[in-house]
Amino acid sequence: MNREEYFEFIKNSNNLRLEVNSDPYRLHFHLMPPMGWLNDPNGLCVIKGVNHIYFQYTPFSATWGMKLWGHYSTENWIDYKEHDAFLFPDIKEDKDGVYSGSAFVENDEVHYFYTGNVKYTDKKYDYILNGREQNVIELISKDGFNYKNKIVLLKNSDYPKNMSTHVRDPKVFKIENDYFMILGARSKDNKGCAILYKSTDLKRWIYYMEIKSDKYYGYMWECCDLVKVEDVWFLICCPQGIEQDGINFANIYQIGYFPININFKEKTYNLGEFIELDRGFDIYAPQTFIDNKGRTVLIAWMGIPDANYTNNKTIKNGWQHALSIPRILSKKGNKILQQPLPELESLRSNKKVSTDNHIKFLVSTFELIIDIEDSNKFLLIMEDIKLSFKNNIFSLEMNESGEGRDKRAVYLEELKNIQMFVDTSSIEIFINDGEEVFTSRFYPKNKNINVEVFNKGTCTYYDLNNFKIVKE
Repeated sequence: MNREEYFEFIKNSNNLRLEVNSDPYRLHFHLMPPMGWLNDPNGLCVIKGVNHIYFQYTPFSATWGMKLWGHYSTENWIDYKEHDAFLFPDIKEDKDGVYSGSAFVENDEVHYFYTGNVKYTDKKYDYILNGREQNVIELISKDGFNYKNKIVLLKNSDYPKNMSTHVRDPKVFKIENDYFMILGARSKDNKGCAILYKSTDLKRWIYYMEIKSDKYYGYMWECCDLVKVEDVWFLICCPQGIEQDGINFANIYQIGYFPININFKEKTYNLGEFIELDRGFDIYAPQTFIDNKGRTVLIAWMGIPDANYTNNKTIKNGWQHALSIPRILSKKGNKILQQPLPELESLRSNKKVSTDNHIKFLVSTFELIIDIEDSNKFLLIMEDIKLSFKNNIFSLEMNESGEGRDKRAVYLEELKNIQMFVDTSSIEIFINDGEEVFTSRFYPKNKNINVEVFNKGTCTYYDLNNFKIVKE
């Protein structure tokens, strides 16, 4: 779908948009596709004091299709502008989709880097060692809306000889006077890794080094991101192909990070153990950036590829998936902490506080903060969803409203507090000040949900109002 086809489709899509907006499962304080499909957040950046959020977008299909880049912007994380799609597959090097990438802002110019996808169909291919192009493409914009040319920076032939055709998702950052680009990759011997390129001018990129683990962590690392949180570097990535290990690695694909001690000048590094970033059912493809207040913010896709559970409730009304609420990253030792943006507090209303050991309430979209004095007495039931803590295992269990989602869990030395955000069809649970997070979709039968909390401690409840989103 090129630019002209997109605008022709949008011109004739009023009925579809009405159908989408009438869905009772549309979220109130999350970014969603205006219609169709959404996945990875892309190109997160600040332009003239405004946060810009681009995302993988297929407006004409709620299941799968040609990928564009959709576009939102916000100054305050509560009021948003919905813009027309930004990026289209309109050259031969991205003819089968503009895939994921990043943005780098310098000298009043925004440099966008993304993967141009090309898939051959002239004969039979395995699409691992052959049959696919993954091109790194750059474009430059002054305002985040307009650009002139696409520049092909790297092709398959520019990647190391030991790489398969799966090399993608460029993220660009700067260390002193040098620019680095990290790409997720799959080697020819089916091991996930990241590869780094270096540039002095953002134009000519030279292969620099490979980052891999001695221990097997899947056959492919997607959406790689090297980010420094305070004084520690972390390699965030999404490995595919890790086998489940008890309650760990329970999703089909993982989202997590390695603490990494890296010396960019000496090309040396040491990876720590891989740590899951989120234990929920619906979380993938995270990206970080420094927002307009100077904070390290992470946004992820509130979805996951190839899962055996569904979002059929929204698909039938013409849309699927959303972005997570933005999270500020901090660290505790070598562990990343995630905490909701404090701007979300402005959505609060109707505050209620209780120290009763057993409370009940009927709610729709809400935030619940639970301070726990005796974790052995904690239990939360939300219709057919249960949060529990037993034998140091915190569990999220779903039944019918999970549409195939069942149980996810994590080991905790102690359960001190929980902060929950429940939207019409999503739940995000921050445990122990963000040491662990569970993100998931769910589909309750009724708009108002019965919630019961058993707890020794304090429960603080708020109704949550809507984001304000204006179509530009």
